[in-house]
Amino acid sequence: MDYTHLGRTGLKVSRLALGTMNFGELTDEKTSFSIMDEALDGGINFFDAADVYGGPQSLDMEKGFGKSEEIIGNWLAQGGRRDRIVLATKVYQPMETGPNDRRLSAYHIRRACEASLRRLKTDHIDLYQRHHVDRSTPWAEVRQAMEQLIREGKITYVGSSNFAAWDIATAQCTAASRNLLGLASEQSLYNLTQRTIELEVIPALRHFGVGLIPWSPIGMGLLGGVLRKIAEGRRATPQLQVQIDRLRPQLQAYEALCDQLGEAPSDVALAWLLHNLVVTAAISGPRTVEQLHQNLKAPSLILSRETMAKLDEIWPGPGGEAPVAYAW
Repeated sequence: MDYTHLGRTGLKVSRLALGTMNFGELTDEKTSFSIMDEALDGGINFFDAADVYGGPQSLDMEKGFGKSEEIIGNWLAQGGRRDRIVLATKVYQPMETGPNDRRLSAYHIRRACEASLRRLKTDHIDLYQRHHVDRSTPWAEVRQAMEQLIREGKITYVGSSNFAAWDIATAQCTAASRNLLGLASEQSLYNLTQRTIELEVIPALRHFGVGLIPWSPIGMGLLGGVLRKIAEGRRATPQLQVQIDRLRPQLQAYEALCDQLGEAPSDVALAWLLHNLVVTAAISGPRTVEQLHQNLKAPSLILSRETMAKLDEIWPGPGGEAPVAYAW
């Protein structure tokens, strides 16, 4: 496994991060334990969670909110693991029904952090990420809440997720005015089928030295050999089938290219992301140990310039960075 710095920090993390969104919802605790064991044995030291993971991300407490963190906590409680991983989780989503049980008020951030620490059975979170931007809460309030958690030793680094480029710039300029590090990382939707962040988010991250952690790296399964799997008898959800029908010619060309390379489509999709110098780690969110084993190959997969050019032909981006992509 290769390791790199988390953005401009001195912290080193594996190029693959273990995503735990399926733990508690699609993957039971026993299998989740096996996945985490195999990830650690495979060199993955970066585990990504969120307080809301473990059930559908809508307000239904009976369906497992917090279950993913609880499973990770039970795994950590076996001993000998906490200091071997970089543990990341998130705050923002509604966790209960009260008006202050969501978003990024200082009130909610404090309570949410303490609840995550209890579920994770640890005394600190290495990377605490704002799951979404909250424009209804002043930047000063959010920053103050995060600084307080750092002072108390409850979190070490602060990250963001689903931020626009100007949100990232605002956060970093505000931090710089106080001689603080600011954001260490940003999680954004980024894969071969979704390349919008190449316009402004990626340039902003590169400028400020913030690491990119792409989520949905295989496009909710689209880039995992979906046509082949359907041909083998697997069934796609209605939502996925709509995307398959829309993108069928590109998917056919993509899977044909992967066949020519002799590589699994999911590995090619992950490797493409990891060729981008702004990307710190891509998130692998396996439901099974077998899926994890497959993804472990991706960091060592080197794609030639010719292959990268062919991928651009199949999955064209927005045309470069703003404003050159759309203006003279």
